[in-house]
Amino acid sequence: MEKVYESKSIETDILLRWSKLLEYDFFRLYSSHLILYAPPSAVNKTDTPRSEKTPQFRKNIYTQEIKNFILERIESGEMTQAEVIKEYSIPKSTLHRWIQKKS
Repeated sequence: MEKVYESKSIETDILLRWSKLLEYDFFRLYSSHLILYAPPSAVNKTDTPRSEKTPQFRKNIYTQEIKNFILERIESGEMTQAEVIKEYSIPKSTLHRWIQKKS
């Protein structure tokens, strides 16, 4: 167990086993990281046929950890609501809903 924890990477089949064993979705944690730190979309998009494009997700899924991280940045004054909306591409209504629920 320590060897896996200390390793630089882990194979997905092993991670899936750990997720099932611990009843925790480690893949969601990774995908949340991708949502937060994804590069901005390309400015000049080409017209590529739909089948050649990478899959586009219609709705972002935010874990409670991600929500807490963002709300802590606002509460600490590290970022304003407008900066969070711009930086992480979170809809204004979604951010306001998170703030209302936390209050």
